[in-house]
Amino acid sequence: MKIVFLGTSAMVPTRERNLMGLLINYKNENILIDCGEGTQRQMKLVKISPTKITKILLTHLHGDHIFGLPGLLQTMASSGYNKTLEIYGPIGTKKYLSFIINNYINEDKISIKVKEISGGTFFKGKEFSLIAEKLKHRIACLGYSFIENNKIKINTKYTKKFGLTKHPLLGNLQKGKDITYNGKKITANLATTVKKGKKITVILDTETTNNIIKFAKDSDILVCEATYLNNLKDHAKLYKHLTAKQAAEIAKKSKSKKLILTHFSQRYKLVKDLEEEAKKTFKNTHMSKDLAAFSF
Repeated sequence: MKIVFLGTSAMVPTRERNLMGLLINYKNENILIDCGEGTQRQMKLVKISPTKITKILLTHLHGDHIFGLPGLLQTMASSGYNKTLEIYGPIGTKKYLSFIINNYINEDKISIKVKEISGGTFFKGKEFSLIAEKLKHRIACLGYSFIENNKIKINTKYTKKFGLTKHPLLGNLQKGKDITYNGKKITANLATTVKKGKKITVILDTETTNNIIKFAKDSDILVCEATYLNNLKDHAKLYKHLTAKQAAEIAKKSKSKKLILTHFSQRYKLVKDLEEEAKKTFKNTHMSKDLAAFSF
């Protein structure tokens, strides 16, 4: 599992930072969250092919988060994209995508499925689920969680006591079913252990709210905006953004394991002060930077 930061700037790009975009890579899935201007060029720099994208999640429809989408879709359509691209976003996403498709994209060359969501589980697969939560921004805005499904592992030390090592019956144990082997009952709860799936939560463009804490609870990785230092908390509240300290407080209260800050105001050429501010509240804080990847 890997997170690649394609852009980390808020509102406008800087010489050091592209506009927002990050990609979650999990096995054959490549999930792009937001697509700011210049995203596809960033993808080229980290050697991620647009044809490998499987899903696009839009947090909201402000320009710094979506203006790279028309160009990216155009590239995908002309590059032999052979899957159905799933695009999710808040109310208004269908109207925006309809404009792009009608004006820039040849529909015969790419299949796109657009779904507007308002919260809750919107995708549930064999290996992971995707969950959305309403945030509090100036327009409809969503946070996203990627949650890997729990894995059931065989307790081989226990099953060996019954002479059971390799057998199709092991599959039943993994499904939570008790079995009988050589006349002896083997219970699933003793023969298996649960490996909890990883959780990544992404929170961009919001002021602090109580529901964010619950939504981010027990995240292995919390990616959170930190647009300003806390001496500008009134400014942050006015424009419905977070400070580095507020992001750290969310990480601490939600009992997240690691915090990665992103979405930095152009006023900060260097982000060391933001990092230091956050670490006073939540020690395991890291700073994103363009083209950086975090694997775990």
